[in-house]
Amino acid sequence: MFPIHDCVQEGRTVTIDKFVASMAGLRFLSGSLEIAVALIMLKVNDTEKALAVNSLLALVGPLVLITTTTIGLIGIADKLNWTKIAWIVAGVTCLLIGILKK
Repeated sequence: MFPIHDCVQEGRTVTIDKFVASMAGLRFLSGSLEIAVALIMLKVNDTEKALAVNSLLALVGPLVLITTTTIGLIGIADKLNWTKIAWIVAGVTCLLIGILKK
């Protein structure tokens, strides 16, 4: 996502993992969207319109969670065995059921 390869920290070059950079980039994007929606709510200054705008974020949160988790799992897939992958999938499924269940 971001062409971040090296950054300088305390005089030495630190390489940033491309998966971590992608996950962080998505979280920055998600956070920026949250702030933008909050500003839109203040601008419209109407409860019904603010609620409508807020409902759009209900879709974004789980989508960002799924995407960042997927990127992270792809990044560590070679270090996991099938049992661990099954537990992770079960955990993410439980999270999504808890978030999306009405």
